[in-house]
Amino acid sequence: MITPPRRRYTRLQKPDTDPIPLTPGARERMERRLADLKAALPALAAEAERTAAYGDRSDNAEYKEAKSLLRRTHRQIFALTDQLKRVIIIPVGRPNLSGKVELGSTVVIEAEGGGANAGAKRTFQILGPHETNPGAGRISHVSPLGAALIGHAAGDVVAITTAQGERRWRIVEIR
Repeated sequence: MITPPRRRYTRLQKPDTDPIPLTPGARERMERRLADLKAALPALAAEAERTAAYGDRSDNAEYKEAKSLLRRTHRQIFALTDQLKRVIIIPVGRPNLSGKVELGSTVVIEAEGGGANAGAKRTFQILGPHETNPGAGRISHVSPLGAALIGHAAGDVVAITTAQGERRWRIVEIR
């Protein structure tokens, strides 16, 4: 009995349709990056055409590299174009009238409990995942701490579970 060949199934990815929260500055940087990639396309296409003239394309390493770079640039352009369509602007620097932590808020928190960090204050700006940099005080609204802070007011205590156990933070100020 002859068995049919096994089919290779590729995992189909569902297109990402979630909105992308960005500050105006991050959107401008993304737009500049897209413009730079589009400006580089003619030179990359010319390089692929030039290296194609070297002969047999199956053995032409220069052509394969140039073509790979051209494809990568096209993928980046496609991805950036798609992301820019889904951007929602995070209003930063405006007064927080709700009194609750929201996207774009700057939050001062104080560690609670009886540990070495008790009473330590930290300041974080709550942004989208594309702009996070915890060392610079920017955390995502989907990170454990960011998600715990969203919707809470000054004076509230939030708890998050980390690898070291539960940590509790008191919200001191919201800007």
